[in-house]
Amino acid sequence: MVLVVAALTATALSVGWIWDRASAVTPVSLPSGNSGLPTVSPSVKPTPTPPPKGQVLGMQLIAANKDTMPIMGSAWSTSGDNRAGLYGGAAIWFTVHKDYNASSDWGNLVSFGQLTPKFKLTSTPAGLKAAATQAGSRAIIGLYGEGAKISAVTHKAITVDGHAGHEITTRVAVSAPKLTETYSTVLIAVVDRGDGTAAVSIGDIAGSTPTWIQTWRTKVSQIKINR
Repeated sequence: MVLVVAALTATALSVGWIWDRASAVTPVSLPSGNSGLPTVSPSVKPTPTPPPKGQVLGMQLIAANKDTMPIMGSAWSTSGDNRAGLYGGAAIWFTVHKDYNASSDWGNLVSFGQLTPKFKLTSTPAGLKAAATQAGSRAIIGLYGEGAKISAVTHKAITVDGHAGHEITTRVAVSAPKLTETYSTVLIAVVDRGDGTAAVSIGDIAGSTPTWIQTWRTKVSQIKINR
């Protein structure tokens, strides 16, 4: 089974000018002279508003909308890595293989935030499954690239803080020089917030550290939705 990346659609906006009947028929005097009207050409284009960010505060991952999820443990550190693709999210990191290739670390990542606002959530079991698939696709591509090979995909319905949700687990093949890992387990949990949006947690766990999988599930069960 293959996760499918949800297509993002763009809506074209058009602006129409409405003329008042009186001004349309009343002659307008033009300025005299040959200087013409000045042309205004802005030199600086507006900067797009950056997406919101979550934070790690004490023992909590706090999304930008104030939803919370407990961190995995004191051995995990704050990570600024946003490759999991969550909107308004924050992440934590646990090193499994330090300097495995003499320059990089390999480890576990857990991220907590929201679905991209461009994805419209449907509050049904099928809609939650589709949302988890979308979030998982974004995360796997961000973490492992578009050529990632996945297997052993499982789905199950979950309930968190009184809200319906959906969990997906899958294995992603790993092949890197000087690295003993052969796969990672990627876990995706989506929780319906009840307002058309969803809380999301992504877990990326090295195959050699399976005990962290249950820890992630425990922390997901303790997510609190900001009402």
